[in-house]
Amino acid sequence: MLLIAGLGNPGPQYQKHRHNVGFMAADAIHRRHSFSPWSKKFNALVAEGRIGTEKVLLMKPQTFMNLSGQAVGEAMRFYKLPTSDLIVLYDELDLPPGKVRVKRGGGSGGHNGIKSIDAHCGQDYRRVRIGIGHPGDKARVSPHVLGDFAKADHEWLDPLLDAVADNVALLAQGDESGFMNKVSLVVQGKAGAAEMTGGGSASKGQSHIRQARPKATAKLPEGGPMAAMLKKLFGSKE
Repeated sequence: MLLIAGLGNPGPQYQKHRHNVGFMAADAIHRRHSFSPWSKKFNALVAEGRIGTEKVLLMKPQTFMNLSGQAVGEAMRFYKLPTSDLIVLYDELDLPPGKVRVKRGGGSGGHNGIKSIDAHCGQDYRRVRIGIGHPGDKARVSPHVLGDFAKADHEWLDPLLDAVADNVALLAQGDESGFMNKVSLVVQGKAGAAEMTGGGSASKGQSHIRQARPKATAKLPEGGPMAAMLKKLFGSKE
């Protein structure tokens, strides 16, 4: 059995925050696969189901981000699961928007939800880091993380969440590289399509600059011996 936990803060006021992208990913998985309705247990919203052949408990801790480990740890102890059966989905400042990376173990990177899970469960679990980008200034980190995704962000966010849900079976069976590749291809493809839609209809393999250039035409002589010779060879179009 696997436990997949998406991290975030409970309540409608936090629903669209960048910090809640883990909740968003868990919701996308719930919609895509056969899971029971959400119910309250372990200080969390949980749903039981299957992804491929793997039995899965999907979780959204309701303890607020900084205490995520309390809910996750309670469920892990109840089912007697090793940390290797835990997958956590969460936001990552140090990745560009739309990038997804999976790693096992390691540090928290300053993420308080991960610090809490490390304290309650240990560190040997898989971490699905969903890039939200860094605002570039430490003073702006808190409002960035605890702010809503911009409207333009949904050009990459919505395809990313769908791709995570569509390909989570690869993650469940241990193919982290395959999962990352699939998600990356979908997000890059959508971004490329958006650029083409916004940038005109350049021919495939042809730059806009090259397409815009007028084709050069050879200027033929209008009189003299050369003109007479060409008329003999090709005839007159007049």
